[in-house]
Amino acid sequence: MTEFSERVEQVSISGIREVFEAAGEDAINLGLGQPDFPTPEHARQAAIDAIEAGKADGYTSNRGTPELVDAIVEKHARDNDLDVSPNGVIATAGGSEALHLALEAHVDPGEEVLIPDPGFVSYDALTRIASGTPVGLPLREDLTLDPATVEEHVTEDTAAFIVNSPSNPTGAVQSPEDMREFARIADEHDVLCISDEVYEHIVFEGEHRSPMEFAETDNVVVVNACSKTYSMTGWRLGWVAASERRVERMLRVHQYVQACASAPAQYAAEAALTGPQDVVGEMTASFEERRDVLLDGLRDMGLSVPEPRGAFYAMPEVPEGWVEEVIDRGVVVVPGEAFGSHGEGYARISYATDVEDLRAALDVMREATRAVR
Repeated sequence: MTEFSERVEQVSISGIREVFEAAGEDAINLGLGQPDFPTPEHARQAAIDAIEAGKADGYTSNRGTPELVDAIVEKHARDNDLDVSPNGVIATAGGSEALHLALEAHVDPGEEVLIPDPGFVSYDALTRIASGTPVGLPLREDLTLDPATVEEHVTEDTAAFIVNSPSNPTGAVQSPEDMREFARIADEHDVLCISDEVYEHIVFEGEHRSPMEFAETDNVVVVNACSKTYSMTGWRLGWVAASERRVERMLRVHQYVQACASAPAQYAAEAALTGPQDVVGEMTASFEERRDVLLDGLRDMGLSVPEPRGAFYAMPEVPEGWVEEVIDRGVVVVPGEAFGSHGEGYARISYATDVEDLRAALDVMREATRAVR
């Protein structure tokens, strides 16, 4: 009788989703990384216009519409000072597919992929689905990834390492010096650096720099998406940017598993990338205000929390039983171990919700903290 593949048996349902599904209908959800802002009106309207004009009825090019590809190329020139070729871009079904393509195209069975621990849940799972071996790397005290730790773990079996800044789940922002070092490691050790830059514009302190900017070889692949920057999680529109030869291999995977990204979403993404960008700054300012409310509340109740400098997550150290107590009282947070073994003793809290709900959640957390101490 046919059973299941070993690689899929190694993967379980995300701990984030398990917590979310177990929560009551009236719970305050601080578990999902989804902005509570609407998609910009001009992006929505571009999709509507494309649908009404019949432009979204058929397949697009595997890479994406020429206009969207050009918009992504222009975005990298504008925001990152990078010269990306149109043939070095694939529009994907969200950042998740972009990660999947990068790993499938570069990882052979048994090869290692170095990932931050705690780190985004997809890094471990997608490495296993590609028949690779994830190797979790512990973080610094401020929850950034130390390039020296990456270099120490590079072996002849290492295919790639993943960098994520600003980070999900920690909110940490890597320094430009770190990014330069990641590029050097990729160059000197001839390993692939996969740079997850989905949160690049949500930075409160410091600045976002891409390791691709510093690389002397083509050993950096950038993964990005409209999901967080433009509050377009449901549109499922991301992309990979890399050298033409690397993108050609990723395209071989993409054309068979996806064919092309959703056509209406591509028109919306083009408008988001080329239209007014003031909404991005407005959302980021709001996230920073919410971060400060959350940090003040957590520290006031005696919890230690490294200060997140970007994204919209905080990861406090919490007492044993704290997460369960908070969830039982109607606030959804995610246990740190859902993001890797080194996340044990932490909780991830998303503050992509309004301040009123945050303050109510902090009241619950305060009661939970007293209960478990």
